[in-house]
Amino acid sequence: MSATSSDEAPIAAESGATDSVVPDTDAVEDAPQAVPLLAPADGVPAVIDTAAGVVAAAHMLAGGHGPLAVDAERASGFRYSQRAYLLQFRRAGAGTVLLDPIPVASDLRPLAEVINPLEWVLHSADQDLPGLAELGLVPATLYDTELAGRLAGFERVGLGPIVERTLGLSLQKGHGAADWSTRPLPDTWLNYAALDVEVLLELRDAMADELENQGKTEWAAQEFAHILALGPPKPKPDRWRRTSGIHAVKSLRVLASIRELWQARDELAQRRDIAPSRVLPDSAIVAAATADPKTEGELRALPVFGGPRQRRSTAVWLSALERARRLPASELPPKSAPFDGPPPVNRWARRDPDAAERLATVRTAMTELSEKVSVPIENLLMPDVLRRLVWDWRPVSEADAPALIEAKLAEGRARPWQLELAVPVLSKTLTPPQVTDE
Repeated sequence: MSATSSDEAPIAAESGATDSVVPDTDAVEDAPQAVPLLAPADGVPAVIDTAAGVVAAAHMLAGGHGPLAVDAERASGFRYSQRAYLLQFRRAGAGTVLLDPIPVASDLRPLAEVINPLEWVLHSADQDLPGLAELGLVPATLYDTELAGRLAGFERVGLGPIVERTLGLSLQKGHGAADWSTRPLPDTWLNYAALDVEVLLELRDAMADELENQGKTEWAAQEFAHILALGPPKPKPDRWRRTSGIHAVKSLRVLASIRELWQARDELAQRRDIAPSRVLPDSAIVAAATADPKTEGELRALPVFGGPRQRRSTAVWLSALERARRLPASELPPKSAPFDGPPPVNRWARRDPDAAERLATVRTAMTELSEKVSVPIENLLMPDVLRRLVWDWRPVSEADAPALIEAKLAEGRARPWQLELAVPVLSKTLTPPQVTDE
């Protein structure tokens, strides 16, 4: 299960947290030590990498019963693409399948015919579903054990911690961020990969029981359906603006140089299927854009660009800088990216003090709701949806507020369970009682 991040991350993503959820006050102290799970019960199966092997795997999985545990390993940080380099499946009555999709990408139809109609069990499904969809593998229904842990109010929802808490087992660590495009894959990595699906089915049942006991089964069903309905994330515009160090740049001409260098790097990275940071680090892009070298010697005098790996791309970087240099002033990028929503929160107090005050009040109320239902605030409402509602809010009557709020949240794809919880709280918060003189 490769480490990555989702483009549609909830509110927690604002702080960069992935395991930061509502404190789990019901956790049992001094729990017994977890039992190490060091190897799959049936051993590590051979990796399938032929069309005939795909057919045999499909037949084997078809003979099982119940949901299908699924995981995928990528090479994030090493490769440009987010393609899967190893697929893992496990089904009761069938066992575990490890499959190398690279040599058999065009031969997966027999497998898809068997597994696509099933419920898939994944941990952090939004990370793996896009790469699986590229291979024609899409589940009919979904169960996400990581999201189930969030809805249950678990403090730590990584696969290891959640398995330890619910099943009393300790999973092997160490290879999630490895370069899974490596061939052949080391035996220790394959052991790790097989263990990732070894207990997913049992974990799914444990989480289903937990959510049922908390009265949150329907909430989870709506969330899982929402993930499937979203489909692959759309590329964000102006991705070059995420270059590290760019916020210190004031000159529009330097920004144009950063943009040209970033785009040149991206084209090289995509063509070579290498992670962009391994082609040229962000710090080198900002340094070259700021120094604006005009000759090979000037460029190679800068850090990084004088190295042997960069020398072969010298002409690429100089051409990018020259393009930026020739741009007319009317085509220089603006200091900030265009946006159709509210400004950054740190500017609200200056731009609209009333909106800033509303947001503080709303956040307090939503935090109280989060604690009441033991669901992380980031899972109650998407941050952008909440910010847009508060920024655009104009006074309305108490009677009209609930319908207006519900409509705004529904536009942001809030689910019914979220509306049921949030609309009353937001209505009360955004329409305080009117004080009248008697």
